[in-house]
Amino acid sequence: MARVALVTGGTRGIGEAISKALQGAGYEVAASYAGNDEAAAAFTSATGIKTYKWDVSDFDACAEGIGKVEADLGPIEILVNNAGITKDGMFHKMTKDQWYGVINTNLNSLFNMTRPVWEGMRARKFGRVICISSINGQKGQMGQVNYSASKAGDIGFVKALAQEGARTGITVNAICPGYIATEMVKAIAPAVVEKSILPQIPVGRLGEPEEIARTVVFLASDDAGYITGSTLSVNGGQYFA
Repeated sequence: MARVALVTGGTRGIGEAISKALQGAGYEVAASYAGNDEAAAAFTSATGIKTYKWDVSDFDACAEGIGKVEADLGPIEILVNNAGITKDGMFHKMTKDQWYGVINTNLNSLFNMTRPVWEGMRARKFGRVICISSINGQKGQMGQVNYSASKAGDIGFVKALAQEGARTGITVNAICPGYIATEMVKAIAPAVVEKSILPQIPVGRLGEPEEIARTVVFLASDDAGYITGSTLSVNGGQYFA
């Protein structure tokens, strides 16, 4: 029987690529999303992957949503914490909404999503928790104090929880993408990409969502059972951590 994988923010961008790659690798995949019903419907129509709508910053909503996924598909053995938002701004102008909105979605969601599946993973003596952090959680980024703090927190979460899960067959790892060719990055003026972004990347191009997805598939596999507490940088050589 196929293992069940849940991908948060799994219907668009990097999350969409992850969901498709896990499905292609033989997993039974569920994808959660926050608000874009049209995109979720199109995603399910194209892939057949079930989608579930809830707010990952709300613990009770996560517990309820996870319960629905497990009732439909079975116990969740692979959890990909991918959902994230940005609310950029210089710190001296940053509002409480910008700060707490990003921290709650990008960092607190890791507790909200992982805690409800953790005891089941421990009981079954198998689990994979994969958190999508960011290059900016490693090096910081001006205008993204909230985002950088949340993504750095993701890495700390992984390093600590990996030590707790290791003896029970659960691995916990982080992936830090660099500039990836998603809708958000493609919305940047091409001249800005050419002049300001690509020169920072030694391989000379943006990453593709599928390159992040293939990294997730590897970490989810039995072959990656000896890798835990790690941070994998997928950034074209832009930053070495």
